[in-house]
Amino acid sequence: MLIFRWIIGTVAALLLVLTVLGYGIGIAFNNEVWQERGRLFRQYLWIVALLWFNTEVWGRVAWTIITWNRG
Repeated sequence: MLIFRWIIGTVAALLLVLTVLGYGIGIAFNNEVWQERGRLFRQYLWIVALLWFNTEVWGRVAWTIITWNRG
């Protein structure tokens, strides 16, 4: 699970940088294409965040069910 968290964290950080960069370029140069890319990267960031959250929650649920009667 630790490897998954590092991968998701790296992808999320990259998407965050691209989102801020896209919005920054779009606003600084009044470029609608880069503003749209910033929005697209923000949507992908949201998808990655939801993927991480669901994996954490359902991973714990599965782990609890698998180890329910042990110990």
